Amino acid sequence: MELFYDKKPGYDKLDKKACMDYAEGYKAFLDEGKTERDAVDAIVRMAEAKGYKAYVRGMAVNPGDKFYQINRHKGIILAHIGSAPLSDGVRLTAAHLDAPRIDIRTVPLYEQDGMAYFKTHYYGGIKKYHWLAIPLELRGVVCVCRDGKVERVPVHVGHKPGDPKFVITDLLPHLASEQMVKKATEVIKAENMNVLLGSLPSENSADGDKDRVKRAILEYLNAEYGMTEADFLSAELSCVPAFNACDIGFDRSLIGAYGHDDRVCSYPAATALLDADETPVHTNLCLLVDKEEIGSDGVTGMQSRHFDTFLGDLCRAQNVLPDECYEHSICLSADVCNAFDPNFPEVSEGRNDARIGCGMAIIKYTGARGKSGTSDASAELMAQVRCILDGAGITWQTGQLGRVDQGGGGTVAMYLANRNIDTVDAGVPVLSMHAPFETISKHDLYMTYLGFGAFYRD
Repeated sequence: MELFYDKKPGYDKLDKKACMDYAEGYKAFLDEGKTERDAVDAIVRMAEAKGYKAYVRGMAVNPGDKFYQINRHKGIILAHIGSAPLSDGVRLTAAHLDAPRIDIRTVPLYEQDGMAYFKTHYYGGIKKYHWLAIPLELRGVVCVCRDGKVERVPVHVGHKPGDPKFVITDLLPHLASEQMVKKATEVIKAENMNVLLGSLPSENSADGDKDRVKRAILEYLNAEYGMTEADFLSAELSCVPAFNACDIGFDRSLIGAYGHDDRVCSYPAATALLDADETPVHTNLCLLVDKEEIGSDGVTGMQSRHFDTFLGDLCRAQNVLPDECYEHSICLSADVCNAFDPNFPEVSEGRNDARIGCGMAIIKYTGARGKSGTSDASAELMAQVRCILDGAGITWQTGQLGRVDQGGGGTVAMYLANRNIDTVDAGVPVLSMHAPFETISKHDLYMTYLGFGAFYRD
């Protein structure tokens, strides 16, 4: 019996080829799914390729059935019906598809001193200065009313080779003496995070006309998407980093990309379910939601009733009370945690923070200060998860969110736990979390995929 506990990297017992191959699929998913809408579209294609069908209320629910249900284009639930009745509970993973970004305002377009810009409003907890002087893509939808019907027009500019990019400009160091002594939170004001769009005047205007560059931008948008300036009123557009996922390090053991938080958990939670061929004992659910980065509110957030309605429909088909299903269910709240960073050791506590390369992280509690804003998983649940992961030979570790009173954060775990579902956080450690370019370990990603698979089979 080993008396001591120590976090150890799991590289030596890793199937390196399987790990590297899995990472390639994940990188492709990241590049495609830079917004929650794009991520949902990608997961639907993956699910349908595995035999999943769109669930319609009233369908029969039998062991082995595979369903998905989309929530307003921004969230999705995957379900693989088990052999046991829903009264025995489900095995649920819950992750989020949204990530910090720069949203375009409702009336965004203006011209100033011969250049056209978008006004923006940042989304989620960011360091604003991170978003200056990096290439940006424009993604989203414009919804217009045509012939009395709402039509969605997708917008993607900056992703394809040869596409133009966009940028929020920064101040040159030669003139930044005042800027350089400011606090990091004041280096750039949110009102000054304006996205540069162009500088050429419209050829359909004359010298001396007002807003000639703005007119040129509107002419382009009208030609490409059939929209006018008024259509911004019913658009959802965002700027996201224009660089793609890539390998980091001479050994290619790491992945650098935008949106690891939380797509590095969403992807293994979904693929572990989709890759399961045999009918599970307990019904398996994968819940991928929106709005986590801003509090999980709204119709597509974890605090909406969409999940309850979907599970209620499944339970009704088996004459089961939803509350009976909840109380026998287990959830892994699939979200990232901070990885110990040797460059910033002062904010971490080395014994308890997760480490790169040591596998899937299980986080008993998150929150801030005196564990505010957390569900704090029970010892019994922690032991059950230990049994599942150890029994499957998964390399895993525990984690926390830095030193006590250093800061804090939360996940969707408490919203699932509030439904009387035993819930614990589980996911991948991340370096540079919430930056436009985050870093994770391929080993930790793959172990999380295997760990979710073991959990689904339990």
